[in-house]
Amino acid sequence: MNLKAIRLIFAGTKFGKKLTICLLFFLLTTTAGATEYIVSPCTSDQAGVSVNGEEVVLLEDTIEPYWHFLLWLTVMNILSVVDMLILPAKFLFAILGFRITECADVFENSNRARIYEYIKTRPGAYLGEIIEKAGLNRGAVRYHIKILKAHHKIEAYSESGKTRYFQNNSTYGEGEKKVVSALQNSTNQRIISEIQNGKCNTNLDLAREIGVSRATISWYVKNLKETGLIDETRSGRSIIYSINPSYETLIEKYG
Repeated sequence: MNLKAIRLIFAGTKFGKKLTICLLFFLLTTTAGATEYIVSPCTSDQAGVSVNGEEVVLLEDTIEPYWHFLLWLTVMNILSVVDMLILPAKFLFAILGFRITECADVFENSNRARIYEYIKTRPGAYLGEIIEKAGLNRGAVRYHIKILKAHHKIEAYSESGKTRYFQNNSTYGEGEKKVVSALQNSTNQRIISEIQNGKCNTNLDLAREIGVSRATISWYVKNLKETGLIDETRSGRSIIYSINPSYETLIEKYG
């Protein structure tokens, strides 16, 4: 098959372009060692005889194995298949609003680096808080958080319908995330403190001490009971609240 036929077969295709580059590279590498020379009629029929007394050096013919061509052809074919497989993934990421970012580039963006440092120093930070401190719009903060999560720099923890973020360095266990998240709320912190000190351990006492309604106290205590930080026991017609012993050490640590 001549070169013209090959060009007709592969013309207009991505694979054909790569094959053309392969063939050019193949020809260049096989002729890279050639030296410029002038061809003139030989005065003798004997091979290797000098024409004008100059030194004659016999050149060794190098025959490139056919399997070299087949190898390059196979490599180009594999690269074409890889491109076909990667392209849909890139397209999907683009639709979802992602941009492929190398690990080394994660903190090159100053806004992203600032968000990460805030989460690192303020474990349990939630989205609204980060937006306020970063001075960015919600969409930008969400985007940077997605990048940080994708590169395993931070992790999300959801509790009582709110998502909070922690540095992903295996420092915080599930119990610690639960306690830290609860203590981020000032009312939760006050309720836990009052119960822990033993001053107030009923709904009525807590409402009077903190200065809110009993319904408000009931709502917060309900959430704290669901997370397991507070236990309750009945004493006659009263309900007595106490700190779950499993979390007493962590509450003292982060309280």
